[in-house]
Parts: sequence; structure tokens; C-alpha cells
Amino acid sequence: MVIGFLFLDIYLPCCHSLKEKRKRLQSIRDRFKNKHNVAFAELEYQNKWQRTRIGMVTLNTEKKVVESLFHKILQESEDTIDGEIIDYQIRYF
Repeated sequence: MVIGFLFLDIYLPCCHSLKEKRKRLQSIRDRFKNKHNVAFAELEYQNKWQRTRIGMVTLNTEKKVVESLFHKILQESEDTIDGEIIDYQIRYF
């Protein structure tokens, strides 16, 4: 069994309050959880308006399936998130 973790560091220049940031993160969370069946959490920068680090986790019996899923999520993130992905990391266990 392979467990995959995807971490995204995101800069959200259009957010001007924590409330606005959380609203945008809720939209992102709902989209990814419903479309890709991943667990989602904000991991760092909870008190920063324009910065966040989110994490997603999934598991499968094959590493190729997890890799493919994370690459789809990365591509979709770059296309749909109203901000800039500063960094990302993928880890497997």
C-alpha cells in the first residue's frame, strides 16, 4: 500500500482578510475532496492573510495511481487557484 502526501505553499494576493482567505480555501477544499477523493487540511500560516500551506493525502495499492492523481491536482491547482503556487512537495510512504 502506498500513502501519498501533497503539500502546496500558496500565495493569495487578492485576500485582504482571514475571512476571505478561509472562504477561498473552503472552495478549494470542496473542489478537491469531491473531485479527487483526498483528505485536505491547512497546515501552516493559519493567521496570515495571503499565505497558506495546504496538505492533501490519499492512498492506493499502486504508486503510479497516486502519482497520476497528484499531478492532476497540481495542474488543476495552477489553472484554477486565484494565486501563485510558491512551492510543492510530494512524499510517499
